[in-house]
Amino acid sequence: MKLFHPLMYAGNPREAADQVVALERAGLDGVWVAEAYGFDAPTLMGYLAARTERVEIGSGILNIYSRTPAALLQTAAGLDNVSQGRAILGLGASGPQVIEGFHGVPYDKPLARTREIVDLIRRGLRRETLTNDGLYPLPLTREQGGVTGLGKPLKILTRPERDRVPIFLATLTPKSVAQTAEIADGWLPHLFHPERAGQVWGAALADGATRRSPDLGPLQIGAGGMLAIGEGPETAQLLDLVRPLFALYVGGMGARGKNFYNDVAKAFGYEKEAAEIQDLYLDGKHRDAAAAVPQDWLEAANLVGPPSYVAERVAAFREAGVTHLSVSPVGEDPAALVTQVKEMMT
Repeated sequence: MKLFHPLMYAGNPREAADQVVALERAGLDGVWVAEAYGFDAPTLMGYLAARTERVEIGSGILNIYSRTPAALLQTAAGLDNVSQGRAILGLGASGPQVIEGFHGVPYDKPLARTREIVDLIRRGLRRETLTNDGLYPLPLTREQGGVTGLGKPLKILTRPERDRVPIFLATLTPKSVAQTAEIADGWLPHLFHPERAGQVWGAALADGATRRSPDLGPLQIGAGGMLAIGEGPETAQLLDLVRPLFALYVGGMGARGKNFYNDVAKAFGYEKEAAEIQDLYLDGKHRDAAAAVPQDWLEAANLVGPPSYVAERVAAFREAGVTHLSVSPVGEDPAALVTQVKEMMT
């Protein structure tokens, strides 16, 4: 199990880089750089590559709609070069609010697009000449919407550091999780409940695994939550800090009937709470929505409490198949927390 740290999409990238440098010295293995509709991730990822020496640097995530497959290929190859082979490409469909509201492109065919993009990136990293007949026709002919008819098949001009950059997919629905288990190097589920993950995604993961190429190796899984270690009640109360995050996703990421995170909450067994959180959040009662997030979900999805309890949570994530444990350390000395949890992982 590796120890990763997810960088939030809000905040100052320069300060975030300073923290990653300190956490690398404490034993951190990697970092996920979020994007959403804030600063772009690749800029910070390249900056982190220059500031660090050992940590893996992953996008967590780049959406599949706002960049062409070739642009994603260039990003993966460029980052892998400047980091000397430490890049991970995290991809996801995001959601209609961001894709159509911020980027202004149609939110359609996420499964088919993901499959084609993964294939094109992998072929591109091997410096194959890229042709494609699907949603991303290469080259684009006049009959397919091209203007000049002058496009020709090309391969990436520069030689990538590696001919294989790990690709992780952020997915939640049964069909998308099955596809992830089939074609991706890794999986990035959000708001992960280790003890209930199997009942929600076990069948989909098993289904996808039946079609998985042996060349991919076992599916890697990146998941985790807040990290805070302490004996007193003040430590347990830190879980309240992540209530707004859970409420945002379960209640506000989408509309009624079109919220993937709300569906996951229901699948975890929180049907009543999921409906209540969404109703409150969409009515503008964000604090009440946060208060309605189930305490046992917060406790299971995060690593907060005495050392013995946090060690139990580490074991639970490992038992659920997590290979890249993501932690957001909270406390006066985040580096010390990273060192402490690294010792629990050995």
